[in-house]
Amino acid sequence: MFSKSKLQTCFVLITLFALSISANAQCAMCRAALGGDGNKIQAQAVNDGIVYLMMIPYVLVAGVGFAVYRLYKKKKAE
Repeated sequence: MFSKSKLQTCFVLITLFALSISANAQCAMCRAALGGDGNKIQAQAVNDGIVYLMMIPYVLVAGVGFAVYRLYKKKKAE
């Protein structure tokens, strides 16, 4: 049938879905700053900043992954 770990995983997933809280798309300050139609340039600047901040963790993880790959490859060649 089901193993204990699969039942625990299903229970955790169901609990997370049941307790999820919907979030607004923007914080109050961003919404106030970008509320009108005349703020197209400022809205684009905020979007660019979000993308910039989002890229940093991915670049760091990719760098660590590449370093681990090189160490694994070097150790395997020995």
